[in-house]
Amino acid sequence: MNIPQIRMQSTFAQIGIETSRGEMQIQQRHADMQMEQPMAKLMIDRRPPRLTIDQTRAFEDANLKSVFRMTEDAAQAGYQQAMNTIARISQEGDELMMIEHGFSALHSQAERNSLPPMADINIGWIPSHNSVKINYDPGETRINWKTRPVNIEVTPNKPVINYYPGKTNINLAQKNTLNIDFEI
Repeated sequence: MNIPQIRMQSTFAQIGIETSRGEMQIQQRHADMQMEQPMAKLMIDRRPPRLTIDQTRAFEDANLKSVFRMTEDAAQAGYQQAMNTIARISQEGDELMMIEHGFSALHSQAERNSLPPMADINIGWIPSHNSVKINYDPGETRINWKTRPVNIEVTPNKPVINYYPGKTNINLAQKNTLNIDFEI
């Protein structure tokens, strides 16, 4: 027995989608910057320290004098000795003038002039106390400076943006079909 048959063949429709991605490029240049730092002004005013040591008196006490000082001292000692001798002779003359008062001037003068004077003994090469004069001036240092501000100029650069939008293409890649066959 033959049964009628219907055959159906179908294909579905297919959609084709093509996409290209969007692209974005951003370039940011560094900001243009100009910086200037003027030098600070530094001024130093200085008076150096000074140390003075005067050993003249210590050398004189040790009898290490200059020729001029030794000559001056010898002249002064000679003058003083001459004045002392004049005073002694004048005093002895005055004593002899007063002989009428019963004073035995000759006896006392002979006794005084016959005895040697007491010698002054001293160590001459040791300087006396505080014979070295020390003077110290610490000096002075004055520092003065003037700072100057930093000059900064900044020019920002805008970013460069390139944008390429994405695309989507939709098409019909395959049509739908329906085939119907039948047999009797």
